[in-house]
Amino acid sequence: MKIIFNSGYPIHHLPKIIFIMVLGLIYISNTHYAEKTVRQINTVQSDVEDLRADFTTLKSDLMFASKQSEVARKVKSMGLEESLTPPTKIIVDKDEY
Repeated sequence: MKIIFNSGYPIHHLPKIIFIMVLGLIYISNTHYAEKTVRQINTVQSDVEDLRADFTTLKSDLMFASKQSEVARKVKSMGLEESLTPPTKIIVDKDEY
């Protein structure tokens, strides 16, 4: 054992050992970063699903509220009535203006 330490064997390989240790630390930190990113992605996907459900609900409510019968029912309280006659088309000659 004295022969190995006296000849400088461990000192000779110290840069390689430090390099391998640094690579190991980089590997560990990269793994932790990847796991954190996966957790964030899962959280954001859950939020997107909730927002998509809210959007679908709001869209269906808006579609229902903008139906002609619903609009007529809502404006009846304001004194407005639904016109039963179709609109008339006004024709203007180009020479008049």
